[in-house]
Amino acid sequence: MENANTQTPLKFAFFGTPHIAVIILDELKLAGYMPSLIVTNPDALVGRKQILTPPPAKVWAIENNVPFIQPSTLKDAASLLELSGTNWDVMIVAAYGKLIPAWLLDLPAHGVLNVHPSLLPKLRGASPIRSAILQNIRSTGVTIMKLDAELDHGPVIAQLPANIPAEHWPVAGSILDEGLAHQGGALLAKIIPDWIAGSIATTEQNHAEATFCAKIDKSMSELIIDPSNLPTGAQAYEYLCKIRAFDGWPETFFMDDGKRIKIKNATLSADITLIITRIIPEGKNEMNWEQYFHKNN
Repeated sequence: MENANTQTPLKFAFFGTPHIAVIILDELKLAGYMPSLIVTNPDALVGRKQILTPPPAKVWAIENNVPFIQPSTLKDAASLLELSGTNWDVMIVAAYGKLIPAWLLDLPAHGVLNVHPSLLPKLRGASPIRSAILQNIRSTGVTIMKLDAELDHGPVIAQLPANIPAEHWPVAGSILDEGLAHQGGALLAKIIPDWIAGSIATTEQNHAEATFCAKIDKSMSELIIDPSNLPTGAQAYEYLCKIRAFDGWPETFFMDDGKRIKIKNATLSADITLIITRIIPEGKNEMNWEQYFHKNN
């Protein structure tokens, strides 16, 4: 497909896996850019019933008639002729979930571009969106960078801060995921013509100011809460940031009388007390906090 911004079709491979990668693909498609190949992770077992499920980027590829591959590793160029045997203009990486090896970095004529949801060099690593909320870092945004051999280390091509009104902070993680994915995809589509034309200069990151974020997992999800005496002040705000950051996954919970209570939504009162509004008690359906609290007290 010929895109709306160049006279000739752009031949690029897109590396991505989850829903936010699909949002970026949609933004590229909207601007007239369709990948020649999608590289995504293998199908995975999902949920309590462990159902083998394709990643969202694979579903998008099928729906849009785009060829795709699902390699378990990118280390062996000889086994990936779909990549190594093609003359690429550029490659794009967005929430792929694997490091890009050195042999791939030099393959495309114009390098490998990455959409990273933070203002690099801040929050390099696996969880920049959720870590920004956890750490109460309101000055976040998106970066388009050229990948090099180190983690989130390459030169910056373009950046755009996120516009998050103070009254919406801390924003829910799933909402920030969506917002930054749309913003990053649109910014990428905007700069592609000039990048291919060689008219954009890159800017080296200030590596001395780099910060890093760890991978988030379920072991971080528990909050220590007394349902009859909810936290106030700094602890209430810290808990709210965690609840919002883990929205969607892995979500937060507390234990009450030996039962696991998942927190679906919460806010703060005027006197900075944590107010839990929606929960899922173990073995039950989602309900209002008052329904559970009054029934069990």
